[in-house]
Amino acid sequence: MSRHVAIVTDSTAYLPPLTSRHYGITAVPLTVVLGDKAFEDGSEISATAVAEALRKRRSVTTSRPSPEAFAVAYRKAAEAGASGIVSLHLSAEFSGTYDAAVLAARDAPVPVRVVDTGMVAMALGFCAVAAAEAAEGDGGLEEAVAAAERRAKATSAYFYVDTLDYLRRGGRIGAAQALLGSALAVKPLLHLDGGRIELLEKVRTASKALGRLRDIVVERAGGGEVDIAVHHLAAPERAAALAEQLADRVPGLVELHVSEVGAVIGAHTGPGLLGAVVSPR
Repeated sequence: MSRHVAIVTDSTAYLPPLTSRHYGITAVPLTVVLGDKAFEDGSEISATAVAEALRKRRSVTTSRPSPEAFAVAYRKAAEAGASGIVSLHLSAEFSGTYDAAVLAARDAPVPVRVVDTGMVAMALGFCAVAAAEAAEGDGGLEEAVAAAERRAKATSAYFYVDTLDYLRRGGRIGAAQALLGSALAVKPLLHLDGGRIELLEKVRTASKALGRLRDIVVERAGGGEVDIAVHHLAAPERAAALAEQLADRVPGLVELHVSEVGAVIGAHTGPGLLGAVVSPR
């Protein structure tokens, strides 16, 4: 397996461990601050712990990796034989992670291309896999970047949350959007658009919103080959039901991943999150 171009991402990609190991993808962790203690996302704190803290209205915040954390990852990749690195990250609208990676790339021992995918969760993860597959096929730095950018452009992410309060507190949506969610028991469906969280549709009840989420994903998947990821936070039954429905209704489904989001994303969405990523091949 070629390692001429190494792939680096961050912990919000939520790649399955087997996939990360297979492609040799490195994920630099963001940080979750619970009360006065800091934890590395993905290894030192669980999404379940974050969900419980949010229910108890404890302070939960997040922060980007330091430039030095990226510098270490880049040095290790170079020492392992990489002649170039593609560093793919969650939307710069959500986090300073991209900026930290750019700072570290300036002094890296090999060329590093840092890409703001405009995505998060497996929408980001699928971009990392696309880049890794291009590199594995003896593609160079530019080919791997182009593969990731094509995948990002084709990928869509949709999600439902029980309340918009957590997104509002973290500054990920505006106060007006949050107010909409509490007025007349409206349940908004959201999506990623231009690297930002935007309102997609307004639905009256949670059950109708979840049904509409399923229908949107099926429509977006179409009939071609497609990978899908279903994410949740403290809602495993919802996730399992959606995954089962999508497996039955998407004829071109190649891979279906079901996972709980990590602590960083969970801190901003709150318990009850149900999301779906649609990524045509």
